[in-house]
Amino acid sequence: MTSMTETTIPGYVAGTWTIDPVHSDVSFTVKHMMVSKVRGHFRTFTGTLVTSPEINQSSVTAEIDLASFNTNNEQRDTHIRSKDFFEVETHPTMTFRSTGIRADGEAHVIEGDLTLHGVTKTVPLAVEVNGFAPDAYGGYRAGFSASTVINRNDFGIDIKMPMDGGGVVVGDKINIHLEIEAVLDQPTS
Repeated sequence: MTSMTETTIPGYVAGTWTIDPVHSDVSFTVKHMMVSKVRGHFRTFTGTLVTSPEINQSSVTAEIDLASFNTNNEQRDTHIRSKDFFEVETHPTMTFRSTGIRADGEAHVIEGDLTLHGVTKTVPLAVEVNGFAPDAYGGYRAGFSASTVINRNDFGIDIKMPMDGGGVVVGDKINIHLEIEAVLDQPTS
């Protein structure tokens, strides 16, 4: 594991940050009918980042309200919230808790435990640090892009919807995309 300090990221500030949901996006894509991809978003989510003087000692926790799922099709969204998929009445949230950060060339990877549908699996997030800078309101902000791919079957969401000509209505692999802007709450002394 490569040791990384704040000097490798311009403007890096150690401290505690809150994800700004107004300027952040949690989305996904999944193959649909074997010919296209459907994109969706989660409208409600929270999270805290703790940046350490040694970046590989930093951490992140996040929680997503699964009922806030939106693909711009209410019938589909209602089905996804049902027991066939998310089962939001029993499992209302998806959570992520980091377990480590490592360098991967110029990029970073956050390893963490993702809990979805009552199942916890280790998931790597490929992270791009977009920057750290003062904002127009006298505060300080940080921006990150992250992505990962999960298999919904690994989390017990294993509904099969075969198509007559072969293939399935909904793919197994889910591409998750995060655009995160965080506000500094408390710098580390």
